[in-house]
Amino acid sequence: MDTRAEAREFLMSRRARLSPEAAGLTATGHRRVEGLRRSEVAMLADVSPEYYAKIERGNLVGVSDTVLEAISRALQLDDAEHEHLFDLARTANGGVRPVRRRKPKTWEPRAGLVRALEAITQGPAFVRNGRLDVLAVNALGRAFYDEVFDGPGQGNLARYCFLDPRAKAFYPDWETAADITVAILRTEAGHDPRDKQLQDLVGELSTRSDAFRIRWGAHDVRRHGSGTKQFHHHDVGALTLTYEGLELTDEPGLSFLIYTAEAGSASQERLDLLASLAATTATPPHPAVRRETTTTKE
Repeated sequence: MDTRAEAREFLMSRRARLSPEAAGLTATGHRRVEGLRRSEVAMLADVSPEYYAKIERGNLVGVSDTVLEAISRALQLDDAEHEHLFDLARTANGGVRPVRRRKPKTWEPRAGLVRALEAITQGPAFVRNGRLDVLAVNALGRAFYDEVFDGPGQGNLARYCFLDPRAKAFYPDWETAADITVAILRTEAGHDPRDKQLQDLVGELSTRSDAFRIRWGAHDVRRHGSGTKQFHHHDVGALTLTYEGLELTDEPGLSFLIYTAEAGSASQERLDLLASLAATTATPPHPAVRRETTTTKE
């Protein structure tokens, strides 16, 4: 990822979406730009127009945290956007350093992590990385996400969303699901701009999906911690599930997500049915584990 271009496009997109009225300013005269002018952002951030123009051109080298905080407030960035801006600045200032040599490493879930997944029987549970690869799932999660594994998704939620036609049935509000998917990948790109596997995934999806390419260009970012989602599973029908995302302390960059339904609801009855169907389906040993090849310093 070209950090300078990323910073430029991110700041321009945030400025373009913020109207003078929303920023507490009075719009006067003919405006040739959508959203705020650069000079207005500079005024709100209490920096010179020339310095803000330099920053918006993507030059974040040497920009202090105080100035970044002021720009974040001026552009009314949410928590995810705020973190993304600081990630870009960290990278621009050498916070992410390339390593000279790398050797492949295969990540495998610890036995305790596998047992923790297997202990969850009332809802789908899985571990994923920032690229949205599903690395390990419980039995109900495997049944819930069967299309993700058995098709173009290849175990990756982003590939499934944009390359598998079945995803538009699985996600009743596919447009929102697609927005969230891309925002998570864009956030991950800010965390680790030199992730070759992420670069390859983004390149693949940009080439094969216009819907992905358009969303990637919007530079939206997102935290994905908790909420409610609607699904339509091909075996059991409509599901309304809440989710909780937990970061794995011993596995930086990996998230443990659990979906649950309200007790006694139709969605819980359908999850129970899906669990029953999954229990009667023959599977190879340890179907929940998917291995991931990563890289580490030598």
